[in-house]
Amino acid sequence: MEVLGIFSAFGLSASAGLNAYIPLLVIALLAKFTDLIELKSPWDTLESWWIIGLLVILALIEFFADKVPAVNHINDIIQTVIRPTAGAVVFAASAQVITNIHPVLAMALGLLVAGSVHVVKAAAVRPAVTATTGGAGNVPVSIAEDVLSTIVSFISVVLPALLLVLVILVIAWVVWALWRRANSERLGKSV
Repeated sequence: MEVLGIFSAFGLSASAGLNAYIPLLVIALLAKFTDLIELKSPWDTLESWWIIGLLVILALIEFFADKVPAVNHINDIIQTVIRPTAGAVVFAASAQVITNIHPVLAMALGLLVAGSVHVVKAAAVRPAVTATTGGAGNVPVSIAEDVLSTIVSFISVVLPALLLVLVILVIAWVVWALWRRANSERLGKSV
């Protein structure tokens, strides 16, 4: 079960790299209303109605700020600190539920995972989408990121084994795509 718990923590922190508040809200709501997750102190603070309300407000602010041209880039700059921090919190909170990872190590891993996802999103994906679509693609991509963050967060808690399968499939697809690209370039040069 500890291996699956680690995948839960990694999945939740990765989704925090896309949207800081969705995985925190998913954990808070699942801990509050189900037996799927039981948060230990100090992470059980997430179950407070005040914290849940605050997370809803922050999630709504980020949702709308990320859909407005120009504001979305400012939001990504602000979120450069918030998303890795949320990833650290969510990794530590979920890892402590299932395994005995030291909190400092858990927070460092969450910070690195969420920070890496955020950097790829903010420094590579979003600028490419803006440049290739003149900004018109940012709203659909932002909605897709929010949906993906929600799905990954929920799956990370409910079915971490499915998350493991998804990770393996994505890695296999990336390896296949790189292999195919290298072969097509090699064939193109030999002609």
